[in-house]
Amino acid sequence: MPAPASPLPRLRLRVTAAAEGQVRAGHPWVYESSVRGQNRDGEAGELAVVYDRRDRFLAIGLYDPHSPLRLRVLHAGPPVTLDSAWWAAHLDAALLRREPLFGPLDGGGDTDGYRVLNGESDGFGGLVIDRYARVLVLKVYTAAWFPHLERMLGLLDERFPDCAMVLRLSRNIQTLAAAVGLSDGQMLQGDLPKNPVVFHESGLAFEADVLRGQKTGFFLDQRENRRRVEELARGRRVMNAFSFSGGFSLYAARGGATEVVSLDISAHALAGATRNFALNPQLITPHEAVQADVFDWLSQTRRTFDLVILDPPSLARREAERAGAIRAYGRLAADGIAQLDRGGVLLSASCSAHVSADEFWDAVRGAAQASGRQWEELGTSRHAPDHRATFAEAEYLKAIYLELG
Repeated sequence: MPAPASPLPRLRLRVTAAAEGQVRAGHPWVYESSVRGQNRDGEAGELAVVYDRRDRFLAIGLYDPHSPLRLRVLHAGPPVTLDSAWWAAHLDAALLRREPLFGPLDGGGDTDGYRVLNGESDGFGGLVIDRYARVLVLKVYTAAWFPHLERMLGLLDERFPDCAMVLRLSRNIQTLAAAVGLSDGQMLQGDLPKNPVVFHESGLAFEADVLRGQKTGFFLDQRENRRRVEELARGRRVMNAFSFSGGFSLYAARGGATEVVSLDISAHALAGATRNFALNPQLITPHEAVQADVFDWLSQTRRTFDLVILDPPSLARREAERAGAIRAYGRLAADGIAQLDRGGVLLSASCSAHVSADEFWDAVRGAAQASGRQWEELGTSRHAPDHRATFAEAEYLKAIYLELG
């Protein structure tokens, strides 16, 4: 009787000297162009070990032959065994970072919508998990996670009992997902009696379309800026441009704004904002939903406001668009400033990773300077604490507050 076939040897990668230095410094990615040799072909989701030039263990991570990000590092440093105990401890470390922010996992606080795992910055490269009340949404950016989903579901079920779990997929991996029986919006565990899902943030009720909505259903990353808007809104007329489903608008209303305008080109988004106001009947501030192209509307309107919020979608989705985006941010800020009465406040935000914080802030400051008005910078902000960014490529969100004389 023939002997059983031996398992394949562990996938081993050799990388360039530059990549070795980056991994040692904590960078979580190894690019295809940095791999100078490997002992065999690998499959998506295999654990691959990176060795340095002296044949010493450097890191271990998830291999993806379909992506230019060939390896997403799970652990770098002394060798470890990625067994069940390691995976559980790895997840618990990320959850422990959230507990001071939102309280115990079983709830009880006034915020049950937040980021549970923020990909590479929490040690889970290519996997984001957001919570909306009793629903967890797993957003997957690499096919390397497909073989590990069952393990993750088991770990999450132990820590979030009775939570339904939904799979969301990055567009570029949906064909690969279909080949293994996975699809965007698929229920992985439990039932979803109703979609959109209603959750709470700082005591306000919002809906999240966890099956088809942008990102995982809501823009959780702007929570801290929304809280700041609430503090600034009392007695002010507020215009929330690129309003999506009205997150800033609801906070402004609760903060005591005299009126709130939600401005967006999408009728679907504005309908969501209207429904979110209906979920919070205690908000009595007049709310107006305006469907229009923000750039056109701002340049043509004669209305003025005391607080203008500019939170557009990414204006630079690739490096080649960076210069044009910087000019667009400056133009947008100039148009927003033109609608501000004396003593008004501008909040301008960017989620374009290809535009640095300093480039963005300088574009907005330049618009204020060019306006000829007196202005004061009230502050800047970056990522919310549950959206921690531990390496440069993860840093995308930035905002600046200006008061205009």
